[in-house]
Amino acid sequence: VQLQAFGGGLVQAGGSLRPSCAASGRTFSSNAMGWFRQAPGKERKFVATISGSGESTRYSDSMEGRFTISRDNAKNTVYLQMNSLKPEDTAVYYCAASSQWTTGWVNELGYDYWGQGTLVTVSS
Repeated sequence: VQLQAFGGGLVQAGGSLRPSCAASGRTFSSNAMGWFRQAPGKERKFVATISGSGESTRYSDSMEGRFTISRDNAKNTVYLQMNSLKPEDTAVYYCAASSQWTTGWVNELGYDYWGQGTLVTVSS
């Protein structure tokens, strides 16, 4: 099983990016997926999660309203639309997938598979 994240990059404050994460090796259409991020010198933190059906989402308080998580189960892919980006959003963004849960966790323990991360840099 592999999760490959891509779509990060350099953007100015106020701009937008839409990282994607494609899964291969198995289908995750019934399983929760999520995004976490790790800023330089800090611990990895929860960003957003989406249920297997895509009907239920949850966000970190600091990102709700600016970020939107979505998925395309036909493509086995999860997306993170990030708007109104701030310099403090600079981090490596990791996607994750659960092998058993249909509803996403905010804790890393709820996920079994992780992507390699994609770097998002927001300049001021």
